Amino acid sequence: MPSKSEIEEIIKWCEQKKIEEHRFVAVEKNPFRDRIAWTFRYPLIEIDRPVEVANKASLVYDSTTKAIWHFMTGNWRKIEPDFVVK
Repeated sequence: MPSKSEIEEIIKWCEQKKIEEHRFVAVEKNPFRDRIAWTFRYPLIEIDRPVEVANKASLVYDSTTKAIWHFMTGNWRKIEPDFVVK
């Protein structure tokens, strides 16, 4: 599904938004929906919002672990990059 570079791009954007907004928690419109196909179904990116209260239709960025989470089949799951077997 996602490549490592796509995940890193989203993480970098989230870190930048955190610095710009000067807030602990932010909910932003997903700017990657048109460029990165797998992000299309997530209208929002929630930065440092606890998954217990986050919208299940959003991507959630956790800056303490530098990870992006999404809700799938009843659980929050970390988005991992695809790997290629050579």
